[in-house]
Amino acid sequence: MSRVVMFVYNDVRTDARVLREAAALADAGHSVTVIGRPSNPTSRVADTETRGQVTILRVPIPGGWRILLAFIRHPWRLARWVALRILGGVKSLPGGIGELLLGLGVGVAAVPWSVVRLPFFVLGRALGRRPPPGGSLLDWLVRWRWATLGWADNAAAAAGPADVYHGHDLTGLPAAVLARARNGSGAVVYDSHEIFLESGTNATRPRWIKRLFARLERRWAAEAAGVVTVNDALAGELRTRLGARDVTVVHNCPPRWTPPAAPEDHLRPAAGIPAGTPLALYHGGFSAHRGLEQLADAILVPGMEGVHAAYLGYGSLRADLDRMAADPRYGGRLHVLDAVPPDQLVDWVSGADVDVMALQPSTLNHYLSTPNKLFESLAAGVPVVASDFPDLHRVVVDNPSGPLGEVCDPGDAASIAAAIRRVLDAPEDERCALRARCLAAAHDRWNWEHESAALLALYARLTGGDAASSGGDGPGGDAPGAGVPA
Repeated sequence: MSRVVMFVYNDVRTDARVLREAAALADAGHSVTVIGRPSNPTSRVADTETRGQVTILRVPIPGGWRILLAFIRHPWRLARWVALRILGGVKSLPGGIGELLLGLGVGVAAVPWSVVRLPFFVLGRALGRRPPPGGSLLDWLVRWRWATLGWADNAAAAAGPADVYHGHDLTGLPAAVLARARNGSGAVVYDSHEIFLESGTNATRPRWIKRLFARLERRWAAEAAGVVTVNDALAGELRTRLGARDVTVVHNCPPRWTPPAAPEDHLRPAAGIPAGTPLALYHGGFSAHRGLEQLADAILVPGMEGVHAAYLGYGSLRADLDRMAADPRYGGRLHVLDAVPPDQLVDWVSGADVDVMALQPSTLNHYLSTPNKLFESLAAGVPVVASDFPDLHRVVVDNPSGPLGEVCDPGDAASIAAAIRRVLDAPEDERCALRARCLAAAHDRWNWEHESAALLALYARLTGGDAASSGGDGPGGDAPGAGVPA
């Protein structure tokens, strides 16, 4: 039995890709431990959880970086911390001499720095300046150096000997590399879920710092015996960026799902929408550049008066969506629903008439992406309206048996509305055929049973095992009886 340790810089509670990969490897006979971090990033306590055959260990993030960041940003706010260090050190002398000296040192340094920093802070507040999304560059660098890499060091120390060290994304890769170095053997796998330096606020960082981190990524990835990513477009980009010749593609597909004989509509009752009302769904993270505002604008386009839009998920823009839903312009046709457990998601999505994913071309990462929600929609038998980007177009439009929905210009509300209307206005028999085609595509091709075979084949090569031992379909194969039920 081969031992596998995965590293991911989150709490491993809802990361579907990590949990699916870990379970697939465990089912194939590997011993799998996933090392993440606590749900509360300030927690100093490690905890362990077992899910099926997978062990999850959450290793705390070192806390000292927060004091450094507070010193840089607001040194005057450290007065209480300094006083407690000094008092604690005095009370526990002679053993507390280190704490005493630390408190005195920080206190002495904070006074002149406060004199310099405070006027700029007050002026910035007076001018309405706020830190950019993701924090300032200095904040970002401090977090990387002392939080992310500090956690990586702790995670590597907790890993122990393994046959494979599997790092998820650029934040997990250093832990895998460090663990291999500590233990002197084992293979490293780099699982890049996205082009990390072109994702989110990372994409807005100065070119010089992105070049520096690109060199670090390339150096760390050179330690990897295998690179894994989520689609063909990202695989091509990673081959160029990392010089990796062999990149394994494992799409983020859910397992096959068969609709119940008497399907239940969860969405409309939860949102208070009358039965039979046309419903366009967005599900997933409520964050910037995901097309949330564009979907809302689309239902205001003439001809969309009878269409409701529902947002199912969670994220930093929840309050903005709630305000939009209360705006009288929408006439009560916008609805915001809390996220549901992952094992219930496909069932909920199946109640929509169309699932809209108008990703904005704000980053290269978005432009090349095939988001989880695409495959979750197909698994539910729901046609999609997606941004006309390369891999999205390939899945949605170039499906061998016919389109699985429509593509649109994600920046144009009229284009999004027209794509939704083409789905909703099709004759009933065509709409039924479209839903059946989506479900068939998920059953025959876009499912975890098919995708996991590529991951198992990579591990068989690395560990000398049997790629077929889990009973997966294998690339291009189908499980007996797969397909749309009659």
